[in-house]
Amino acid sequence: MKRILLAEDEDVLRMLVVDTLEDEDYEVDEAADGMEAVQFLRSKTYDLIILDYMMPGYSGLEIIEKIKSSEINNQGKILVLSAKSQQFEQERILEAGADYFMAKPFSPLKLIEKIEDILHEAESLFY
Repeated sequence: MKRILLAEDEDVLRMLVVDTLEDEDYEVDEAADGMEAVQFLRSKTYDLIILDYMMPGYSGLEIIEKIKSSEINNQGKILVLSAKSQQFEQERILEAGADYFMAKPFSPLKLIEKIEDILHEAESLFY
């Protein structure tokens, strides 16, 4: 079973995404802010890390910096969700080290498609 960390400070959105992922048989840990996400990342490894761009504690970018600097040892792919969907914001997020970007609002089905593409792509690297 694939393990996913979702860090999202909007309660309703977080619950919707967690329910959708669990319905698809993913193991999901949920963090309501950046500090909680960092605690999870220090204690577990994930196949996919989904980060909100702007949240209390640490932003998605700050968490990416911690992962890329090896302060947190995690090899999972990183997907950033953000309402800031201008081209320069997307470029900033990807340049910081995110592997993927998805603009809010989004359909839960589109998110599942994106996640399945990401995880399938990661699996195909080993075969």
